[in-house]
Amino acid sequence: MQISEIRVKLVTNPSDRLKAFCTITFENSFVVRDLKIIEGAGGYFVAMPSRKLTDHCPSCKAKNHLRARFCNECGARLNENRAMKGDRSRTKLHADIAHPVNAQSREYVQNRIIEAFKQEVERSKQPGYKPTSLGDEDYDYDPDLHHEDSTAKPAPASSEPAQPSQPAPPVPDTKSKSSFSEGVL
Repeated sequence: MQISEIRVKLVTNPSDRLKAFCTITFENSFVVRDLKIIEGAGGYFVAMPSRKLTDHCPSCKAKNHLRARFCNECGARLNENRAMKGDRSRTKLHADIAHPVNAQSREYVQNRIIEAFKQEVERSKQPGYKPTSLGDEDYDYDPDLHHEDSTAKPAPASSEPAQPSQPAPPVPDTKSKSSFSEGVL
């Protein structure tokens, strides 16, 4: 799969290790958001989108993040050493949501993103620089990107909910009783 677009949004605090957020598009058809460009001891690297790992409270079974010291639901004290150890004996607190499946793919993605990051840093030094947007505008229909059906008209972007193209199915009468629905919740 080839990367067709990379968007980089620089972080405003240059003293942070986190340097930018990134969105990549593969072959104009699949988007991965929330990649992070981080400055490490060996240079820049790309952190894949991830989620915090959770476990369950032994008392009430509610989900809690692994760093939580008390249950969010019942307030019970949680064991602070309940997180699994990952590579290099570090506590594993996050799991990747999306990631390359082999070293060659990871290197390809990381190199392309770091290259785009460096280009964005150079652009940011120019007068009149406008930061790249990573917002939700790519959810809007763009007729220039969709050439399959030239007769189809894009729906207007609106905050109003779209009207159904067919009438909604009739709502069952809940006041009349039938033997089939009695006792069913």
